[in-house]
Amino acid sequence: MTKADIITEIISETDYEKIHIQKILETFMKKIKKSLSSGENVYLRGFGSFIVKYRAEKLGRNISKNRSIVIPEHNIPSFKPSKSFIELVKENVPVD
Repeated sequence: MTKADIITEIISETDYEKIHIQKILETFMKKIKKSLSSGENVYLRGFGSFIVKYRAEKLGRNISKNRSIVIPEHNIPSFKPSKSFIELVKENVPVD
């Protein structure tokens, strides 16, 4: 499902125009990015948490040059689904 698909689904379930839904969705994503980039986590009860995870410095490999490289410590954005979200997926998505 793409962002356009999400917008279309919301339009079909509400009386709002496409331009309004698009602006709301864009603003929502922008606010999550802004919060995470400032080190603040975002918690959406019943859905999940957008969090900043710390990654320690580690040794990696550059396969094309066959050399070891140091990957510096850094923070990355991450999503942790809620327990109810996890259960919903477990119940409805078959295991391949």
